[in-house]
Amino acid sequence: MASLKSLVVFRNLIRPELIRTVHMYRLENGEEMEVEREFVFHKEMDYEEISLCKVFTLQKFQVCSYFEGLVNGVWLCIFVFDVHCWSSNDLDRLPTVLTVSRNRKLEAIPSLTNDIRTIIQLSCETRNVKQCSSESEEASKWKEDNNYRYKSHHMSDVDLNSLPYGSSENEESDQSVTDLSWKKKKRAATKDIASLGLEDLAKYFDVPIIEASKNLKVGLTVLKKKCREFGIPRWPHRKIKSLDGLISDLQEEVKRQQEEDEGAALAVAERQKMIESEKERIEKRPFMDIQRETKKFRQDIFKKRHRARVLENQCRTLPLF
Repeated sequence: MASLKSLVVFRNLIRPELIRTVHMYRLENGEEMEVEREFVFHKEMDYEEISLCKVFTLQKFQVCSYFEGLVNGVWLCIFVFDVHCWSSNDLDRLPTVLTVSRNRKLEAIPSLTNDIRTIIQLSCETRNVKQCSSESEEASKWKEDNNYRYKSHHMSDVDLNSLPYGSSENEESDQSVTDLSWKKKKRAATKDIASLGLEDLAKYFDVPIIEASKNLKVGLTVLKKKCREFGIPRWPHRKIKSLDGLISDLQEEVKRQQEEDEGAALAVAERQKMIESEKERIEKRPFMDIQRETKKFRQDIFKKRHRARVLENQCRTLPLF
């Protein structure tokens, strides 16, 4: 019987419904076997496994060379499991689309579902072992604390006319419990998190990721996990902010050139339209990077501003006579 050794999952950047996986199994005789599969995650229908041409296992496949967020051609790595360096805490990295309890459609493709359940079972066993050891440590520590409290109780003077606990402490504890329950209610429900789409995230691409998580009412870790599901390696706030700055500069340049040279003003307006269309493309496909021509234009603007500041500082330091 073969046991799962590693699993690497990829999502297609052009067609996000295509999922490709590489499974590494250890056989009873000690040999290893690698299997490459491809699936279609339909939105309206059940998931299905399809025939494929090998992409990753044409050459020797090495799990250690992959990590979540790595792009290989049109494929984005969204999950990596390696039994040799796996811990129970790593289970939180499992994307929602690969979580059987949240995505029931996975049951239609047992070749992938069984391996995911193996990973979950392995994580639970590791977590139970750690929990048992921590509970034994806590029990011994609790016993030591009780012995210390017993000794200190008999050594200290106690006022028998006063209550052991004041009413103020009870009020503070009640208030802390109320605050804790309010914070728990503030979190988004699991079904609301699962229903978050790319269009919901796109509304907050122009703000930092921390502010976006507050507006979406989800945790930062959950939001990053959703980004990995949609193939977003990094939150695109900085790219969009940079393009907004270029567009603003070009708008001012158009107004200035209209008074001096109409032809130059038209050329600047044309470049402004190009950057605005590039911004729209990045908002629709946030995994895209800024074009090389735009980066060069941005660098030229930075150089001009630097030269202007240097010249201004030199003028300030010139002697008056």
